[in-house]
Amino acid sequence: MSLDFETIYASNKFANPRLQPPRRAKYDFAVAYADPNSIPNAEILMCLEEALLDYGSELAIYTHTQGNTNLREYLVNKLSHNRDIQVTPDEIILGNGSAEIIDMVCDILLDPHDIVLTDQWVYGGTLKTLRKKMADVRGVESDEEGMVPELLEQSIKKNIKEGKRPKLLYLIPTFQNPQGFTITSARREKILEITTKYNIPILEDDCYADNRYDGTQVTSFFNLDTEDSVIYVGSFSKIIGPGMALGYMTAPSSVLDMIMNVKRGRVSDFTAMTVEKYANRFLDEHILKINHIQKKRRDSMLSALGENFGTSAKWSNPDGGLYIWLELPQGSDVQKLVEKSLNQIDVGFHPGTDYSPDSTKGHNFMRLCYGYNDTEEISTGISKLAEFLSKEEII
Repeated sequence: MSLDFETIYASNKFANPRLQPPRRAKYDFAVAYADPNSIPNAEILMCLEEALLDYGSELAIYTHTQGNTNLREYLVNKLSHNRDIQVTPDEIILGNGSAEIIDMVCDILLDPHDIVLTDQWVYGGTLKTLRKKMADVRGVESDEEGMVPELLEQSIKKNIKEGKRPKLLYLIPTFQNPQGFTITSARREKILEITTKYNIPILEDDCYADNRYDGTQVTSFFNLDTEDSVIYVGSFSKIIGPGMALGYMTAPSSVLDMIMNVKRGRVSDFTAMTVEKYANRFLDEHILKINHIQKKRRDSMLSALGENFGTSAKWSNPDGGLYIWLELPQGSDVQKLVEKSLNQIDVGFHPGTDYSPDSTKGHNFMRLCYGYNDTEEISTGISKLAEFLSKEEII
């Protein structure tokens, strides 16, 4: 007789069925993959060889729990130069991707049913993490300049009046996923003023900050913060490749100590020592290269949307990042067309409901990624998508 695990699972756990990887579309606007031809394989191989020659013997021992020391020293300089963040190597913790770090932050801050405020549309990966923690996720409306401070304060006051002070504000402030906006400096200062007033920490997920194609960089929340209230998370995934699965964080000292208490594993020193060698020698040049590629692809998608959708839809016009947020006429429901689009026209996209905090809104929205396909494929794919939606009487 088999043991009935259903009777002994923890009450706050739920199953996530083991599925085969979903079929990717030829015109893959669904997931933010890097340009496959831009992965710097030759340089990475060269840096791996150098790293093994210099540090290979260190693979015989367990690495520092905070992560590779040399890579953390590199990040001190990168954060200072790029994000106006002044920290020491001891104030940086590496993780197996930014998702692991966000999971650990939620572990130390959230109890079941705690309220977490986010944008009205928010990255699905973080939504999944918050739901696993049994958080009560509530969205706040935004416009082209990001979350509206007045509406944020209204939401906080409403929740406090109902007896529940929000525990955390989660933001992707630069090239937000999925909407693509960047919160202006003035908005950041106002949002910080409000969260400080109500004693609410900010989790700043800054994974797209390097992917700017136009305009000028906006400083980080972490730099603007004077009250030790911001937890900062970054990643190498969008500037080298998701396969590296390497993220990092900095935060107030007490938060870092708590993170180390829940940190369960180590970042591969094999990966970290290679990335450190590569980053010091090649990363700045590589970022310029990939941003040049992605800018062309963004422009190609924007042009194709204008040519094929005209006035029948609205869409964002981001200065960087990897996403365009497409709004279709009210009453549309693209969620039910995801598989049909994949099977009939080989075009992939994510429905807006994937980004809704309560999963009930966003039926007439879709997120389009322009990172993977080349400009010609993007033009063809958007044309196919418009024709398909027209036949479905969406536009």
